Amino acid sequence: MSDVAELAAQLVAIESINPDVVAGGSGELGVARFVAEWCERAGLETTLTELRPGRANVVAVARGSGGGRSLMLNAHMDTVGVAGMTDPFVPRLEGGRLYGRGAQDMKGSLAACMLATVEAQRHGLRGDVVLTAVADEEFASIGTEAAARSLTADAAIVTEPTELQLAVAHKGFVHIEVEVTGRAAHGSRPDLGIDAIAKMGRVLVGIEELDRDLRANPMHPQLRSGSIHASLVEGGQEFSSYPARCLLQAERRTIPGESAELAEKELREIVARAGTGDPDFSAEVRAPISREPFEVTEDADVVHLVRRHATSVLGAEPELVGVPFWADSALLAAAGIPTVVFGPVGAGLHTEVEWVDVASLERCVEIYAGVARELCA
Repeated sequence: MSDVAELAAQLVAIESINPDVVAGGSGELGVARFVAEWCERAGLETTLTELRPGRANVVAVARGSGGGRSLMLNAHMDTVGVAGMTDPFVPRLEGGRLYGRGAQDMKGSLAACMLATVEAQRHGLRGDVVLTAVADEEFASIGTEAAARSLTADAAIVTEPTELQLAVAHKGFVHIEVEVTGRAAHGSRPDLGIDAIAKMGRVLVGIEELDRDLRANPMHPQLRSGSIHASLVEGGQEFSSYPARCLLQAERRTIPGESAELAEKELREIVARAGTGDPDFSAEVRAPISREPFEVTEDADVVHLVRRHATSVLGAEPELVGVPFWADSALLAAAGIPTVVFGPVGAGLHTEVEWVDVASLERCVEIYAGVARELCA
């Protein structure tokens, strides 16, 4: 194996399932200890911080001599669950691909960041190169939130897998809940019961119409449009009763210019229309969780730097793209750090067969190290 493949395989072999995503997951502490020990042995200034029991960040710095600009390389250590996978923590190299849970998302990228940071250390740069190996990206991003509060940099690369394309935008999301209240009664007493599930049906129709309207009017050059879908619906007590409650959880994906407040307003309007003319309709709308979309201008220095070094390594200029998923880049950008998203080729994100292309990891090491040498010189 190449150095990056071997290191990525060692990371994949350590279970780090996010316990807020899958009950019983171990969290990041085990893999964080491995990362911290490896970085310390490599001569980096290393700090492991336990954010909650079992949940940890690692910050490893290739300290510059002073007076230069700084670069942050960001990768998360947590993974989703392994239901349906065969030997998810037994890394397997086959046909140039490394298989296993987290190989693509994103322990391969983490390995590339670790090696690139050590490479920067060898060059004796003036500025710092800061590796942030973070917790909890798959749920609430407490890791990058903590890093953004305590650290800064002149530029950052979030190394999520982008197929070696340069992502300058990604969507945000809003978690919306709609709770319709009915009245429980025996199924034989329609004069007493109010069917909360049936009344929710009008809300679901409104959501389908909103999604169709959003996608029919693309507004963003890379991300096109926002969207909305009904994620979970629950309600009812038993077969022979009128349901007293129906709870809908919906996800609104947003593009730059669309806010959580806009998404909540859209749902309130749908609910208002659903209740028009119905005195028995009662519903509450909540938006408990939201994350802002991300965008960086194409003429930003970090965009030019990554694009130039990627072109040199790949032999062709990477396409500027938007990615549909949310990433910690939005948090770093909100903290005032110019940020791009650039990472390896792979497949199987959150699925039963996950892999990362090893050759693309090797190229990422070169590109990250090249950006560091120029930015931090």
